[in-house]
Amino acid sequence: MMASTFQIKAEPGLKDNNFKRFYIGSSLYMLGNFIPNDKNRPEYVQLNFGYRVTTKDVVSVEFKRSVYAWPIGIPFGPSFDGPGLNYPGRARILAPTVGYQRFWWKGAYTSVYALNAFEKYMDENKKKIGNGYTLYVNFHVGYQFKFFKNRIFFEPAIGVSYWPIRTNVPESFKKVEEKWPNYFIQPGLHFGYNFN
Repeated sequence: MMASTFQIKAEPGLKDNNFKRFYIGSSLYMLGNFIPNDKNRPEYVQLNFGYRVTTKDVVSVEFKRSVYAWPIGIPFGPSFDGPGLNYPGRARILAPTVGYQRFWWKGAYTSVYALNAFEKYMDENKKKIGNGYTLYVNFHVGYQFKFFKNRIFFEPAIGVSYWPIRTNVPESFKKVEEKWPNYFIQPGLHFGYNFN
């Protein structure tokens, strides 16, 4: 009896009607798909599925697909997508991802994700010139805002992507990449729907 009382006190919120164990979500980056007449449109797709192990600990799986034509380490700003700085073609990634998120205080959280990016490289004529693999490790610090009795959430964050493993990049792509670092700082813009 004492053990069950301690367990209930150790996890406040688990019996709360607003606590939702599961969620599905995505990223506002998908809005980039609607940029009109952009030859470098990202063709970005992201689907997230998460499970709240406790009120503070969340594990998730994600699937991402995108196409990009610029070096992945190039920072946002005047250089990003600048003339002469893009790849001589495009790369497409399919990236199954696993993640862990920890809530520290109210909606404040940190998270870490491991993206296994399987890449297909294409030249300017959209002809395949190779396949590669990149392991991305993403770290986020953010805050979760809840709406409609915890049914909908939005998670703005600041994130750092780092890729310790990158294989089989075509030489023509490597030449463009070599002047940029192997990390990237970017905003995180996840949103989702909670359910039991």
